[in-house]
Amino acid sequence: MGARACPRPMGRKRGPEAERRCPWLVRDMSASQARGAASDLGQGGCRRAWVELLAGRVKRQKLGPEGEQKVRESAVRLLRSHLNLGDLVLEVEGPPGKQLCLSRLIDYDGPGAHIDLSSSLIGSALRDQAAQLGVPAAVLCSQVVASGLVRVCEADAVPPPKVLLTPDQRKKLSSLFEIAQNLLAQSMFSRLSFCQELWKVQNSLLLEAVWRLHVQNIVSLQELLESHADSQAVVAWLSRDLRLLCEQTEAPCQHTDVARAMLADFVQMLVSRGFQKNADVRGTVDPEWMSQVAVAVLKRMLASALEALAAGIQEGSAAHKAVSCWFGVFSGHMYGSIISTEYPKRFFCHTLTQILTHKPVLKVSDAVQMQREWSFARTPPLLSGLYRRLFVILSPEELVGHLQEVLETQEVNWQHVLSCVSTLVICLPDAQQLVNGWVSRLLTHAFESCDLDSMVLAFLVARQAALEGPAAFPSYAAWFQAAFGSARGFHGSSKKALVFLFKFLSDLVPFEAPRYLQVHILHPPLVPSKYRTLLTDYVALARTRLADLKVSVENMGLYEDLSSAGDVTEPAPLPSGPGC
Repeated sequence: MGARACPRPMGRKRGPEAERRCPWLVRDMSASQARGAASDLGQGGCRRAWVELLAGRVKRQKLGPEGEQKVRESAVRLLRSHLNLGDLVLEVEGPPGKQLCLSRLIDYDGPGAHIDLSSSLIGSALRDQAAQLGVPAAVLCSQVVASGLVRVCEADAVPPPKVLLTPDQRKKLSSLFEIAQNLLAQSMFSRLSFCQELWKVQNSLLLEAVWRLHVQNIVSLQELLESHADSQAVVAWLSRDLRLLCEQTEAPCQHTDVARAMLADFVQMLVSRGFQKNADVRGTVDPEWMSQVAVAVLKRMLASALEALAAGIQEGSAAHKAVSCWFGVFSGHMYGSIISTEYPKRFFCHTLTQILTHKPVLKVSDAVQMQREWSFARTPPLLSGLYRRLFVILSPEELVGHLQEVLETQEVNWQHVLSCVSTLVICLPDAQQLVNGWVSRLLTHAFESCDLDSMVLAFLVARQAALEGPAAFPSYAAWFQAAFGSARGFHGSSKKALVFLFKFLSDLVPFEAPRYLQVHILHPPLVPSKYRTLLTDYVALARTRLADLKVSVENMGLYEDLSSAGDVTEPAPLPSGPGC
């Protein structure tokens, strides 16, 4: 056996002598006994350790009433999101010959298929099925109606994108909605579960089907939108379908009246929910959430239309028709069913602000050079028509005040601002006096505080209004002479004001249209003799610029036309020779 052999008699105890003679055996057996003891403890004490672990977690995660309610709601949402009643039906139903097939309970394809099924029979069958499944009857009924609605929306052979139903689909939905209304009357229909089922397959929904749910008082548009947890997904889905609706509304078809009614209802809902004050809200789950969704959809629709205009759409194209349709929602008759006129007014002010501030990429120097291209006659008819619709609900005083507020507080799109000024002075008889007063206030503030922004804005607005002719606003020459051609001019208060004026005019020279330079030379500001050098230096600079442009000072003529496409250049010298 070797030196390590150390047999031990059976039944004898190990004592100190054994430990001395075989220490390795004692160590091995001690380790074995320790492992056995640990194993016994694990088998006998595991339950105690698990209970203690649970008890410890309960102590650490003890929740109050609000926390318990949140956990309970989260658990319910988790179960609902993963509940597949179709699979449950297959598990609960009996042999194939005795199955109650829910998809055949309401047969949409066969003519008169559910005539012999009374509402009470349908409700009773669904109640029995819910009892077998162990789910609330209202939840089961909601899924049945939702799956039926989706089958109807997917029945058309025309590929997406589309938002309108065919006549056959409308007929089938009418039958389905009758059943849904009867289930509602029997308190066997959960609107919340129904909405959640629809959002699971939102890409299969047709907008007209959603609208008819609202019209038939099954689920309102607001209730459907509020049931979605992701506001961005709601905004993207509704904006996309509203654009498609606008395209199909203007397309020649026999269902134009349906499309227009749909658009009106959606816009009225979005405006009333997006622009009501908190004090006006009654009975909504989360008015702030719904308001944000409504405003986001309206902003996205307008932004899409403005971008299409900027891209240069052709009249008669699908994009042109869609933009025309959306701008039509700003007609006054669209809001006849809205009780308070404050909602449309807030919406129109918000729309005007968005137009004026849409993609402000142009600089002031660009506006000085290009503003003749933005006169009323050259503004796209769709945009000028939108301005006119906004002017109907807002008074001239409100419009000028709103323009002033936006220009003082935000970066603006100069093309939209100046085209709006042109439309304002053309379409509103009282606008000339209001715009003149606005310009005077801007000049007063500019010279009092040497504010360059107010100075630039005053000149741009005055020049833009003057482009529309003397019937709308005084000519630029008349305005410039009235503002600076007398001792009572805005610049006459001090030398500082004079320096400020000529510094401003000199900085404009590289960007000026020649005819403005001609006006400044032929109708110069009144300057005291001791400051005459300020004027002569500017005139020399302006004449040099005109010479570079080959434009004469004297050829402006009796009738200045600052809105013309080009400037009158100096005539070429006549050729000399015997034949002249």
